[in-house]
Amino acid sequence: MSSKIFSAATIGLEGEVVEVEVDVLGSGLHNFSIVGLPDTAVKESRDRVSSAIKNSGFRPPHQCGRITVNLAPADLPKASSMYDLPIAVGLLVATKQLQFDHKSKMVVGELSLDGRIRSVQGILSIALLAKEKGFKELYVPAENASEASVVKGLQIVPVENLYGLADHFLGNKVIDYFPTIDCENLFQCLEYEADMSHISGQEHAKRALEIAAAGGHNVILNGPPGSGKTLLAKTMPTILPRLTFGESLEITKIFSVAGKLKRGQGLVLDRPYRCPHHSASAVSLVGGGTFPRPGEISLAHRGVLFLDEFAEFPKNVLENLRQPLEDGIITISRAKGSLLFPAKFVLVAAMNPCYCGNATDPEKICVCTPAQILRYRQKISGPILDRIDLHIEVPRLSFDKLAEKNQGEKSADIRKRVESARKIQARRFENLNIITNSEMSSDQIKTFCQLDEQSKNLLRGAVSAMKLSARGYHRIIKIARTIADLAGEEKIAQMHIAEAIQYRFKAD
Repeated sequence: MSSKIFSAATIGLEGEVVEVEVDVLGSGLHNFSIVGLPDTAVKESRDRVSSAIKNSGFRPPHQCGRITVNLAPADLPKASSMYDLPIAVGLLVATKQLQFDHKSKMVVGELSLDGRIRSVQGILSIALLAKEKGFKELYVPAENASEASVVKGLQIVPVENLYGLADHFLGNKVIDYFPTIDCENLFQCLEYEADMSHISGQEHAKRALEIAAAGGHNVILNGPPGSGKTLLAKTMPTILPRLTFGESLEITKIFSVAGKLKRGQGLVLDRPYRCPHHSASAVSLVGGGTFPRPGEISLAHRGVLFLDEFAEFPKNVLENLRQPLEDGIITISRAKGSLLFPAKFVLVAAMNPCYCGNATDPEKICVCTPAQILRYRQKISGPILDRIDLHIEVPRLSFDKLAEKNQGEKSADIRKRVESARKIQARRFENLNIITNSEMSSDQIKTFCQLDEQSKNLLRGAVSAMKLSARGYHRIIKIARTIADLAGEEKIAQMHIAEAIQYRFKAD
């Protein structure tokens, strides 16, 4: 007898329906085979399923003769242990130990040897797929139920163990649907350890971070050791606007596929802050693997990617930032195809001016030779620097500044201005597939960033004097647009262009 159970696969961040077909031939020697391009984790399902079925009180597979499991479509590579539960259910149905109407139902989950159901990755992508394809019920591990329940219009059945699921099918003890999470009031202002008011001085850098947060621009902080670059970067998430439900779904999908969600967590409620060490490999930064998974730049989507000791990263690793900084996506290509991962993040990079760190310090002596300083700065290529909007000098603070009792402006107050600017951008880009000024294309810049004659003359002089590229020219206009939004101005004025220009001067 044969049976069919619907399950799913995750390809990148998207789901794909998989039909688990189980055929049992009662006669002949026992053989349990799985076909349909399974990887090692799927092939090992045979042992997990056999033990789970036996330890749950059912007739074990080795007494059922020849068993063939087909995972269709057969040309789609199958990875992960999420097929354990559908294989077990299909086997119990095929051996007439259970009855299960597979129509409009999808099943995923990993089995332990005693029949308990373990959590799996990528549940949110699978739940969205199930709703899109018209499935009514989704059977998931109990630990994943909170994550799946954010998808409205889909009944989530949280499964603790195989025996309990069998009781549910037989009607002995029906499992209640998991309640749908009300997402309206989840996104409140969160508490952070760091705050802008904890930073003494550095008003110029704080202003630049406010602009970066408001428009989604990239920042590089250059200054001697101990000047506060790392603390400034840590406060960046505290001034970013609260997540929207759509942004939270995007982030949660990435974290779920990467296996980074906390146990029982439904949605990611705060903006990501990723801080990889400078010894990180290219694959860990951009993502990859045999079955590609998101890297740090995708995990920082809609949040902050902080690269401390920027010049210490291997040059080949930094060059991988070119595409995501420009396009907001990362393309991972393999022989079997290409996958796209979102990567719209705010880059905050921090670096010293030289090897010893004192090249720009007015009081400390730099022991580096001019050649060493040049070699150090050349570790970061021109194209990478050209893609960073705001170049900020962070000087060493004097004792008087450090000893000041008056606290600076709090992050909450800055966030209010940032959120106001973001609302202006939301109205501006209402019918477009972008949400911040930094994402504007050249055509959109012409539409939304009209300049008066004075502003044009000022920008013309800056382009000529600073030898700006076309990218640099456009980025100045984007920054000026954000500065105008923070000021509540509809039109870009000369003073907005002037402020935007100063943030590119020292780097160029």
